[in-house]
Amino acid sequence: MAMKLARTIRFDSSDLNIFDSTAEEGEWAISGSFMFAGISEDALVGKTRQAFANGFLGLSSFGFSTLVTVASASEEICDELVQTLASRFVDDFGAPSHNDARHAAQEEIDFMADICSEHKTGTLLSITRSLSEQGIKESFRSIAKADSCAEQQIWTIIDEEEERPR
Repeated sequence: MAMKLARTIRFDSSDLNIFDSTAEEGEWAISGSFMFAGISEDALVGKTRQAFANGFLGLSSFGFSTLVTVASASEEICDELVQTLASRFVDDFGAPSHNDARHAAQEEIDFMADICSEHKTGTLLSITRSLSEQGIKESFRSIAKADSCAEQQIWTIIDEEEERPR
C-alpha cells in the first residue's frame, strides 16, 4: 500500500548558496531535526543556521532543501528509506544496534508520512524550526496545487543529460 512522503524540489539555485550541503532534486526527504539535537544557539550561525531554520533533510545525500513536494511512495520504497536511514544512524551517529537504528528510522519516516498524509499529492511544504526551552520546535506550511490543475503536471524533474526542446 502506498503512502505519502516528501521529495525535494528546487525552483531556483538558492539552496545551492544557502546550505553547506544541498539535497539533490527529487530525493526523498524527512524533517531531519535530529541533525540538530543538542545544538546550542551559539552554534546556529551562517549556513548551519539556515539549514536548522528552514531545511528538510534529503535521505540520499543528507543535504538540505528548502521545499519538498508531497508524493506517493510504495511500500518497497518506504522499506528502502528506513533501511538507508537506519544504516546512517549506525554508521554516522553511533546507534547502539541496527535494531535500535531501524526503530528510530521508522519513526522518522512515519513522522514525515503523517505530515504528508493530510495533503494532496503535489502540495509544497516548507519547514520552520526554532529553539525553545523544551528543545527544537517545528512548524510546517503548505501550498496546495489549485484544484483546476490537480491532474496537470506543473513541474517536472529533468535529467541534466536529457536533451531539452528548443
